[in-house]
Amino acid sequence: MSLAIYSIAIVILVGLSAFFSATETAYSSMNRIKLKSLAQDGNKKAKKALLISNNYDNFLTTILIGNNVVNIAAASLATVLFTKVMQGQEQLAVTVSTIVMTVIMLIFGEISPKSLAKESPEGFAMAVASIAQFLCVILTPFTWLFAQWKKLLVLIFKPKADRGMSEQELITIVDEATTGGDINADEGELIRSAIEFNELTVRDIFTPRVEVVAADITTTKDELRVIFTENGFSRMPIFDGDVDHIVGILHEKDFYHNYFNEVFDIKEGMSNIVCVTLNSTLSIVLKMLQKSKTHMAVVIDEYGGTNGIITLEDILEELVGEIWDEHDEITEEIISIGEDEYQINGTCDIEDMFERFEQDLNEELEVATVSGWVVDQFGYVPNVGEMVTYNNLYIKVLDADTRKIEKIYVKVGPKITNNESGFFDKLFMKEEKPNKEKEVKDTDKKYDDKQLKLNAITDDEEDVNNMDTKS
Repeated sequence: MSLAIYSIAIVILVGLSAFFSATETAYSSMNRIKLKSLAQDGNKKAKKALLISNNYDNFLTTILIGNNVVNIAAASLATVLFTKVMQGQEQLAVTVSTIVMTVIMLIFGEISPKSLAKESPEGFAMAVASIAQFLCVILTPFTWLFAQWKKLLVLIFKPKADRGMSEQELITIVDEATTGGDINADEGELIRSAIEFNELTVRDIFTPRVEVVAADITTTKDELRVIFTENGFSRMPIFDGDVDHIVGILHEKDFYHNYFNEVFDIKEGMSNIVCVTLNSTLSIVLKMLQKSKTHMAVVIDEYGGTNGIITLEDILEELVGEIWDEHDEITEEIISIGEDEYQINGTCDIEDMFERFEQDLNEELEVATVSGWVVDQFGYVPNVGEMVTYNNLYIKVLDADTRKIEKIYVKVGPKITNNESGFFDKLFMKEEKPNKEKEVKDTDKKYDDKQLKLNAITDDEEDVNNMDTKS
């Protein structure tokens, strides 16, 4: 056999090695969701690729057999070739052959094809689907033998079979799709809200008792009209004696429907109440409200008293964000008043504040509002001007009464980081690409913050001027 034939055979074998390597990488890193979408649109190659993916164990065995066979064959032919070229120096020929083939296989048989396949795994997987199917059929006897060997290994080592996807893993996939995929930030946020929806409880979003606007069952129709007019609510709880005994929900439309009757009876317009607890999940409450065809539920405590209320709008806002109507007073809970300086309402959700200031929530909080959290930090209801620190946050009470905190001032200091990444870990860290859509939103947010700052300084000029920013 001439040297030219040996050379051509080696080139072909290196090409086959590249094919097997690229195919393995393509099928291990492709996006099955994209392929399913293409298959549903009638793409035959996508259907073939999905069939192969569904039998990935057999496919992988086929690829590994083929790759090892061509690699060994290429190395053997290369040894023969160099031995013929370097006659009388067989030992040196073997060494040179090993070095040359190792470099060639690494560059052209492994690294290059795998890198190219990684760039477009779905396209490559569909392109070679027919060839991959043919190879799987040809090597079926060998794959069957290795399948039996795998079963034996499973019986011996008994590996854990938990392959289910956790909720956190699903959220991570959504985050990756938002960063580098076709899902925009708003869509990603909606998906995350839907995934986490079942974990939320009434405690997270209900309106506490002290903020509930309600009326006694003995209230006159003129007094009810004033309450509806002043507060702008479409529904109002009606109690008998005190708020702990809510007996129904009065809709504004039903109230005005009976308002001009000669004998006004508040009970005619009332609907039955739905009672839930603080630990009821929002998914269950939503189903209860849908079943009862009502928009408001009463939150009760363990003694049957009233803790507060929760509405259908509150629940929907957890999925789609804030819903404002023409009667809602738009308030900003966290107002930027300077560089790294903020004014925060006591009613602000504590998790929103932690997220805004990038604080790690390592433990489950027993409070839901900033007011409750600040009181918990002090151990008592602090007076105006008292200060406390938390990580890199410097907090000062701006407004408070004997029962709760109305406003606080927060100065954000340098973030305290615990960089546990070693030297070798840093080598593998990759700088994230900027998210253009996020940059646009951040720009809009900065503009909104400037407007809010002006409004805050105008409305709360006295508080802002008395703040000790050096604290």
